[in-house]
Amino acid sequence: MDQLSAHLDRGWDLAQRGDTRGAESSARRALEIQPDSPEAHNLLGFCAALEGDCEEAIEAYQQAIFLDETYVEAMLNAAELLVHPMAKYDEAVNMCDQVLDVSDYQDEIVDALLLKFEAMMAQGETEQAHKVLSSLPDGPYENGAHCYLAGRAHFELGKLDGAQRLIEAALQKEPRNADAHYYAALLCEERGDRHGACAEFLQTRQLELEMGMPPWAPDGESFLRFTEKAVGALEPELQSFLRRAEVYVADLPGPEVVVDGVDPRTLVLVDAASLGPNNSETVNPEHVSLRVFLYAINVMRSAGSLQGVEAAIADALRIELCGALDDLRRDLSK
Repeated sequence: MDQLSAHLDRGWDLAQRGDTRGAESSARRALEIQPDSPEAHNLLGFCAALEGDCEEAIEAYQQAIFLDETYVEAMLNAAELLVHPMAKYDEAVNMCDQVLDVSDYQDEIVDALLLKFEAMMAQGETEQAHKVLSSLPDGPYENGAHCYLAGRAHFELGKLDGAQRLIEAALQKEPRNADAHYYAALLCEERGDRHGACAEFLQTRQLELEMGMPPWAPDGESFLRFTEKAVGALEPELQSFLRRAEVYVADLPGPEVVVDGVDPRTLVLVDAASLGPNNSETVNPEHVSLRVFLYAINVMRSAGSLQGVEAAIADALRIELCGALDDLRRDLSK
């Protein structure tokens, strides 16, 4: 094995084990040997993505594609980031179309079609998304991730039989796939199987707890600073309630609340109770007891990068706090 290949192999091994700094070092050593190595630039982009630096990752992927215009792996890596967390859906679709133009391999075609489907659904192009899904090769697939992603796509379009078949295949191939367990829970709910849904949600929670935070996640003190900034970005009325609230941070919702029906992937849980002379038209912050629970692992999943953490917290706080206050007003009007 030559030195370039040795550095690349070591870099991918380190990246798969979560050592992004070591993997990046191997990629840079590979570039010292061969500055125009597409594979080294692709590895560098993968490391940047693991660290949550999406812009740097896309730049590295684009350089890899510039050096090899048929480099499908870099195209797919870029398309995945462009869909989430960057939400640059048109660019993602274009990148997927590039893959479909140059690749004859089924796995790569399935990857590109599934990412294209996700981008189109995010843009509300449901009819086009239907066409993309119908063009997928028949599953189940050898790749468990493809089974899960295709199953999720079927679920999003309401094709529950196809979703069930593919999610079951995904779990057979990858029993520790937290995403597949989550959609298995949603399918149980669709069938009215509350007990089955609860078991799958708890399995999802346990697997995600074991995976923990991504490498780029902020420490506890930084997370609290992001939270303070997120609160400061909210409407003054909501800030007035949060100033009096008890705020708690945990990794994930506890099993006891999941059993009671809370989605294990919720970002924020708000508990509001009236303490005084409130009514359905006027709910005063000083007369409301408010507890707010922030779930850091779920916030990181939603954010996708360090740059998205503050917005993810702010959006979740706004939605959940408004919902809790509306519920409180409805209770007071009875």
